[in-house]
Amino acid sequence: MPLTLLHLDDHLAVIDKPAGLLVHRTTLDAHEDDAALQRLRDQLGRPVWPVHRLDRGTSGVLVFALQAEVASQLGVALSERLTHKRYLALVRGWPAQDRGTVDHPLARDPELPSAGQPMLDAQTHWECLQRFTVPVSTHPQFPDTRLSLLACEPVQGRRHQIRRHLKHLAHPIVGDANHGKGPLNRTLAAHLGVQRMWLHALTLRLQHPVTGAPLTLEAPPGPEWARWLPPAAAR
Repeated sequence: MPLTLLHLDDHLAVIDKPAGLLVHRTTLDAHEDDAALQRLRDQLGRPVWPVHRLDRGTSGVLVFALQAEVASQLGVALSERLTHKRYLALVRGWPAQDRGTVDHPLARDPELPSAGQPMLDAQTHWECLQRFTVPVSTHPQFPDTRLSLLACEPVQGRRHQIRRHLKHLAHPIVGDANHGKGPLNRTLAAHLGVQRMWLHALTLRLQHPVTGAPLTLEAPPGPEWARWLPPAAAR
């Protein structure tokens, strides 16, 4: 399937990455030979360089450079926090407040025990957009399940930052196999008829590395998000 292009010029190609697609091939998924990098390279007929990454289960805005030097420039912009990212996340439970900031250091590698690893500064701003009650039990004590739609803005780009911070907040992302709740994920996937991690990279704002023009890149949420979205959620 061709990838949906959100932006294309002589220096950048921006796609709407589908949930479940790797950004590039990796030894962690040695059996998987389909990835966004190879698919986009074949689609455009030229080399491409990933500027950042999205987890396999995350959908949304993903930027590739069309020259190595452009990729390097954008990598610096990301590391120096000169970009602004906004995500949508469907989580378990109702936050007590309408907005807040998770300020919680994270170990460099989420796949390894935190003990002995350097702890890295990490903050994520969040806002609750909607609260829901789903008529299905995912816990023996409750007949229904509470869910919330959050907008999340990570200050840094630590690996799994939003996923780990929402787990720390006790509101894990629905469908997150690593940082979420297995029984809840399985029950809701069966009830909703959708098997995915409910995290979507909605917008990315940055300065064009060559022209200097401001760019706002946006990937509208897919149709599976329609039941959760308030009218202003994607603004």
